Amino acid sequence: MTTPEVDIVVPVRLGAANQQFRYALRSWAANLPHRHIWVVGHRPAWAREVRHIPTQQTGTKYQNTTLGVRAACLHGEVSETFLLCNDDFFVMQPQEGGMPVLHRGPVSRVESYYEQRTAGPYLRGLRETRDLLIDFGHEDPLSYELHVPLPVAKDQMLKALDASRGLDVVHKRTLYGNLAGIGGEEMRDVKILNRSPRFDRESPFLSTMPDSFANGLVGQHIRSAFPKGCRYEAGSR
Repeated sequence: MTTPEVDIVVPVRLGAANQQFRYALRSWAANLPHRHIWVVGHRPAWAREVRHIPTQQTGTKYQNTTLGVRAACLHGEVSETFLLCNDDFFVMQPQEGGMPVLHRGPVSRVESYYEQRTAGPYLRGLRETRDLLIDFGHEDPLSYELHVPLPVAKDQMLKALDASRGLDVVHKRTLYGNLAGIGGEEMRDVKILNRSPRFDRESPFLSTMPDSFANGLVGQHIRSAFPKGCRYEAGSR
């Protein structure tokens, strides 16, 4: 569990309106205790009262987010433990006791899932991260690649990133979680990939793709949960 003194760190890609991020901020303001929000990379023009760590985004999306996480860990004003988020993570219920540590179960099981879906760089990065963890003595590592906030200790994440310098697609949450021995509770991933009406409306966490957010019932559900602007949006009171 984390405390309200932790910061939220969110790498943000270059883009236009980024409505998912707008509603993610609303959900964090309402339900995720924190001190400051740090936007790493691109800060949308409408975002206010967020702290900003600019980074150059000239690599792949994987390299850009790894660079952003390293920048946050090296920044002296970011809390020593922070919550690592993506800009499409929605916290749907109050986390009054702080954010728990959650994982997705064994990497081997997650690998089997992605073998049915893709043979791209994400799966390659999963396998290379797994192999690196095995080299470090973690024979059956856990996957922390959930679409939910992850509590991160800066010093331990930097050690994980240093250990992964030879990988261009590192599963940094998984590498960090196993090397730091953070444990946690297992849960299913909450990413909604398409417009299917089938999703858990009682889930404390949700995540979307741009299309499922804009055009799916899950997006309607999220937008109806947070209809009003928050302090992190220009023009809101």
